[in-house]
Amino acid sequence: MVTVNDAREYPAGVPSWIDVETPRPYDAMEFYGTLFGWRFHDAVPPGAPGSYLVATIDGHDVAAISPSVDDVPATWNSYVATRSADSAVETVVAAGGSVRTGPVDAGPGGRWAEFLDPDGAVFRVWQARRRLGAQLVNEPGTWNFSVLITPTPESGIRFYSDVFGWEVDPALGAGMARLPGYGDHLAGTVDPDIRERQAFAPPGFADVVAGIEQGDAPARWEVRFAVEDRDAAAALAETAGGTVLSSAEDDWTRSALIRDPHGATFTLSQFAPQ
Repeated sequence: MVTVNDAREYPAGVPSWIDVETPRPYDAMEFYGTLFGWRFHDAVPPGAPGSYLVATIDGHDVAAISPSVDDVPATWNSYVATRSADSAVETVVAAGGSVRTGPVDAGPGGRWAEFLDPDGAVFRVWQARRRLGAQLVNEPGTWNFSVLITPTPESGIRFYSDVFGWEVDPALGAGMARLPGYGDHLAGTVDPDIRERQAFAPPGFADVVAGIEQGDAPARWEVRFAVEDRDAAAALAETAGGTVLSSAEDDWTRSALIRDPHGATFTLSQFAPQ
């Protein structure tokens, strides 16, 4: 199902946006455009410094590319919606996190801040104004999920529960973090058929907003993109200059971890229930 969110305000505590910071944004634009079919426009007004290349599919915002600064390695960022980026600072610090950047205004689009969780994973918050978040998700070539990979998932669960109100219920599957009430929000706004479509799933599955999984250090947030065919998409990524680092299968998905030509990693995910 196409989920179009052009007038959608993401509830506080729900991941709402992604972007990649890279030293060669226009080369990255070519890579991701080839891989996902994205088209781009620069959200920075003409004559203003910098660039923010917003990626679209069928005119709907799906992600963005921005230039990295101070030799920061290329990386994908996940943003969680907040009512106030300034108030989020107090909440994050009280929970044991630390501030890396901001809060900073992003023109009329919104306000953001960047943090480190207690295990060192970088995440951002987004206080939306004109730019509400991803407008198309869970379709081929679009953002599907963000997952915290950490050697200490129990610590991550405690922290993100304190900051965003997330809960982890083993009945939903390993590492599935839910925000109570999110499924009701979806059913009442952009996805009225979600309950029927997920009738096979355990109660609360519609509330899932992110993943928290155990993995090797360093702790990090990973961005996953939906694709129709993992193998074909991975081959296209290689043709475009990327590298396939690994692949995996489970009961629900076939995935491949990709490194783009400038070092940013992300995952291709094909829904393929066994």
